[in-house]
Amino acid sequence: VQQRTERRISAALRLVMVAVLLQSALAIVLPALNHPALLQASTLTLWGAYFVYFWQRGQTLPMKTWRITIVDAQGYRLTRIRALTRYAFSWIWGLPLLLQLTPWPLAVTHLSIVLGVWVVLWMLASRLHPQGQFWHDAWAKTQLLQAR
Repeated sequence: VQQRTERRISAALRLVMVAVLLQSALAIVLPALNHPALLQASTLTLWGAYFVYFWQRGQTLPMKTWRITIVDAQGYRLTRIRALTRYAFSWIWGLPLLLQLTPWPLAVTHLSIVLGVWVVLWMLASRLHPQGQFWHDAWAKTQLLQAR
């Protein structure tokens, strides 16, 4: 089982590396593809594919290390739609990064401070949930459990 998991993780990492190399090569050949928004969109898509794939199977590698598993509200493995929903809601953690899209972007230092404060506030907000879970999990109807 462990070898199969390691092969899956290795394959996922190879996929990400190949995708980045392919995009980089295409950007050299076709300068129109050398755009930060394209790199960001492809990265967002690849991260999504990684998380959705492993959440559907119950764990990412770090979750396995921490002995955490993810299930839906009824205790079943996540469907693809449920995993995609959780992925979308999990980006709430990075909302302050959208400040860089405004006409008044922040310096890296200020953005780091804003992001740090936001993360701490988001973590503290989980204390307001009846089960103490993060709100993106509650909204996606998922829960993290201790693995057996």
